[in-house]
Amino acid sequence: MNILIHPTYFPSISNFVAIANAKEIIFEMDDNFLKQTYRNRCYIYGANGKLALKIPVIHTQKNRQKYRDVKIFNEEKWQCNHWKSLLSAYKTSPFFEYYEDDFRPLFEQKEDFILDFNLKCFDFICDILPLELKLSKTEIYKDEVENVVDFRNLVNAKREPVQKFNTYTQVFESKHGFIPNLSILDLIFNEGPNALNYLESQTINSTI
Repeated sequence: MNILIHPTYFPSISNFVAIANAKEIIFEMDDNFLKQTYRNRCYIYGANGKLALKIPVIHTQKNRQKYRDVKIFNEEKWQCNHWKSLLSAYKTSPFFEYYEDDFRPLFEQKEDFILDFNLKCFDFICDILPLELKLSKTEIYKDEVENVVDFRNLVNAKREPVQKFNTYTQVFESKHGFIPNLSILDLIFNEGPNALNYLESQTINSTI
């Protein structure tokens, strides 16, 4: 299937299940930036349960601001904080040490725009998995699309459709149980080279 989907910050597992099983991926590039979405946040499994990592952004006074125009508020040391959170959450996971040196530069090199940074992280994850994609980008926004499966509402962090995926071992599972649909980072650090096999073996509900 061909899918239309948003670029997000270290996408959720549901996003990557859709991507890994798609014939062609189209990134939505002309939408408005909305709060409470995966555009500038992801969720990991911390010692106390589900933990949000949020990228601070600079909001303008405009009622509508294009996603591609939103700048990161780099005066806040968010990259350092996110990296410390990942270390705390995954340093004992099976594969964090294996990938640590590869991931570290993403939290040291600054980007001005949130969309550019998300695309950079996405390309990096695709190299890690590894996942080869036929990828294109929209030029104008359309509410209704044809000949593609519209997965754009997977961007909604608070209202994302519930998906039923297989479980896998997580670091703090004995404390808080299995937490589904976290960031792709959780799957990679826990499953390593098996992450892509996991993604390709799952089915995502396209009736959303």
